[in-house]
Amino acid sequence: MSERQFAAHSSQLAEGKGKPKSWLSKAMRHYPLIFWGTLSIVLFALTALLAPLLAPYDPNLQILADRLLPPSVHHWLGTDQYGRDVLSRMIYGSRISLSVGLVAVAIYVGLGTLLGAVAGYYGGLVDSLIMRITDIFLSIPTFLLILMVIAFVGPSILNIMVVIGLTSWTDVARLVRGEFLTLREREFVLAARLMGLSSKRIIFFHILPNALGPLWVVATLGIGGAILLESSLSFLGLGVQPPTASWGNMLMEGKEHLTDAWWLVTFPGLAIFTTVLAFNLLGEGLREATDPKLQDSKSF
Repeated sequence: MSERQFAAHSSQLAEGKGKPKSWLSKAMRHYPLIFWGTLSIVLFALTALLAPLLAPYDPNLQILADRLLPPSVHHWLGTDQYGRDVLSRMIYGSRISLSVGLVAVAIYVGLGTLLGAVAGYYGGLVDSLIMRITDIFLSIPTFLLILMVIAFVGPSILNIMVVIGLTSWTDVARLVRGEFLTLREREFVLAARLMGLSSKRIIFFHILPNALGPLWVVATLGIGGAILLESSLSFLGLGVQPPTASWGNMLMEGKEHLTDAWWLVTFPGLAIFTTVLAFNLLGEGLREATDPKLQDSKSF
């Protein structure tokens, strides 16, 4: 290579190094957990939203002549004991799992945030009362408490969402209380009090926005946990009731055919695993992104 060619090649390399990289490549390099978790969740959400367009068959259509068919060109994931297409039922089942996870987490994050904010801001007797109620809920295993409530109110999609939401708020309340106890003595809060702002305004417009970082992590991880809870309840027959398709009751119906129809439990189990994993990846990525100790090494 001549001296001129070498100089031109070096100039091209320098220009390439100087070009700014796209935000996508930066996200993949600095926050891979957030990127892949978000991408997976978006795909699951699109699948649930476009279920009528993506499902090749009616999820409740029974063709007994086609019962227990293995995966094939006509039925990509096979059929169940009633001749229903497994792929179609899984696509519609994603609607149930994601809906339960999102609604249940919205309920318990909202309730836990409100109680934790009030306890942490006011302190004293209010704090003691709310924390003792929290301790009572913590002393009862969450899954057992949910089973007891479902046994009384009856299994349905709405009841599952509400019961999970109303019995899982304790960790959020303790987290928000701890954040408020730290933030309520900061200078910007004292300045807001001196300006005569109401307690409601200080709580929701000054302190709460500064405590949202850990809440995002808890909420994201909680969605995966809620999906697992719904699947467990449906597997036990206390969740979403057939013929409505959910991944949990698909596992329940398929457990009788573990030896002769492996696809009935394999594919719903993989769907639950990958969905929960996606939310856990996103939650862990958010935790890393909001951790001040990691910001210096992962700045854009």
